[in-house]
Amino acid sequence: MSAKPVLYMLPGLLCDETVFAPQIHGLADAVDVRAPRFLGFDSLTDMARHVLEIGPERFSIAGFSMGGRVAFEIMRLAPQRIERFCAFDTGAGPKADGEDAKRQAVIDLAYREGMAALAAAWLPPMIHPDRRQDATFMQPLVDMVLRATPELHERQIRALVNRPDARPVLPTIRCPALIACGREDEWSPVAQHETMAAAIPGARLAVFEHCGHFLPVEQPQAFNDALRAWMALPA
Repeated sequence: MSAKPVLYMLPGLLCDETVFAPQIHGLADAVDVRAPRFLGFDSLTDMARHVLEIGPERFSIAGFSMGGRVAFEIMRLAPQRIERFCAFDTGAGPKADGEDAKRQAVIDLAYREGMAALAAAWLPPMIHPDRRQDATFMQPLVDMVLRATPELHERQIRALVNRPDARPVLPTIRCPALIACGREDEWSPVAQHETMAAAIPGARLAVFEHCGHFLPVEQPQAFNDALRAWMALPA
């Protein structure tokens, strides 16, 4: 049993624990940061149940993008298990009009041209424009995508397009809540997070400057500082 408070950081689409390396190492003095793997799952509810199965009786969660939607599912299934809640660079709503076709196009690209082509098309728009040509920054993210396969990618996409509407969960969250995003997140914009934060009683909204969708690696120190302050709140 960990003597430190346990924080499960829930990864986004095609992400693994490497995207949370700055948090795992940067918060290690005070927080037991863990990152489950969701590759192979095709249901957000099954991802949520997996976290509940492997987690201790009480723990905190911080969900990134797809992982944020998993976090909402965890709150729906077992709110009494969660000490603190964080969702970042994510959304709570159901499938949007036209989303099926857009997602299918990305699935088809991965099967037709491979994961390298998918990484080249998918990753840059997720990152702040100033970093898209920075090979040192981008290569670990590309390598992470390349560790997956078109089949695993498709399964996660199916989980996303079949997601439940999490908006009814928001007003039921009663633990210390943090909603966060990058100022220049083009995929999950600030306004979306303002709406989510307003729906959660007492939630704090944190917006990080000079940052796109990949907050954990784009602004790691500022994000770590926010997480540290949030984890220090009484559960």
